[in-house]
Amino acid sequence: MIDFLQMVLSGIAVGSSYALMGLGMVLIYKTSEVPNFVQGEMALLPVFIAFMLLATHGIPYYIAFPATLIFALFLGCFLEFAILRRAKEPNILGLIIITIGMEMMLLGFVSWKFGADQRAMPFPISTYDSIVIGDIFISTLDMLTLLVALVIMLSLFLFFRFSKMGVAMKATQQNENAAALMGIKTKQIRMVTWGISSVVGSVAGLLIAPVLVEPYMMWDPMLKGFSGAVVGGMTSLPGAVFGAYIIGIVEHLFGGYVSIEFKSVVAFAIIVLVLCFKPSGLFTRHYVKKV
Repeated sequence: MIDFLQMVLSGIAVGSSYALMGLGMVLIYKTSEVPNFVQGEMALLPVFIAFMLLATHGIPYYIAFPATLIFALFLGCFLEFAILRRAKEPNILGLIIITIGMEMMLLGFVSWKFGADQRAMPFPISTYDSIVIGDIFISTLDMLTLLVALVIMLSLFLFFRFSKMGVAMKATQQNENAAALMGIKTKQIRMVTWGISSVVGSVAGLLIAPVLVEPYMMWDPMLKGFSGAVVGGMTSLPGAVFGAYIIGIVEHLFGGYVSIEFKSVVAFAIIVLVLCFKPSGLFTRHYVKKV
């Protein structure tokens, strides 16, 4: 029983990183219907910027981390404004290819600029510290990841519920033409959404970086976050969160009781099952865009 609870807690901690990545992808999909496969690299480059500020220039944490998130905000806005917005009436396949192209560009730049060596980013919390709850151990970093993820989830809920920008984003998602007629600047809304998505993903990257910093570090979290978003529903923020936690818990249980070598396969097996029986996701109704 202790082993089971230990694996569940580990799955929840890892699922928190997946949830942040999934939230970033759902934010963009809700406002622009773009499956954003550059989400991982939108977090990767800011992580390396943070590593450079901390390890190379000795910038304090309280300056380096906010500066990194500001950079992430501008990076997301820039990608939408400079690249995606310039596409001439692309279809879904075209949008997917554009995001994959941006992913390759950012990955190539990071690999060229910083190299492929594996590193660990300086962090105020040691990766070896643990919190003991009875007979169960949970690392301090995992606990921080869970708490930060919960704070961001709550902040996004309040943002969409009570802020003018959040309401404008929801209106743009429901009917872009009607939103524009009401005076909402839909192009700016999409740009800001990309910026917020980049910030949310970068938070996940900063929480992974104390363990590993290398060019492909965000590939697996991005795929698992996307898996969680598909499982929960690509138009539902709570669905993406629950889906990510399902992925994290199930893959850890599979790795503990069946085979650790194939635990990553579980996420994609779950996607196949969900798409076969409930294509819209477990926590959403079938979405029909209003015209």
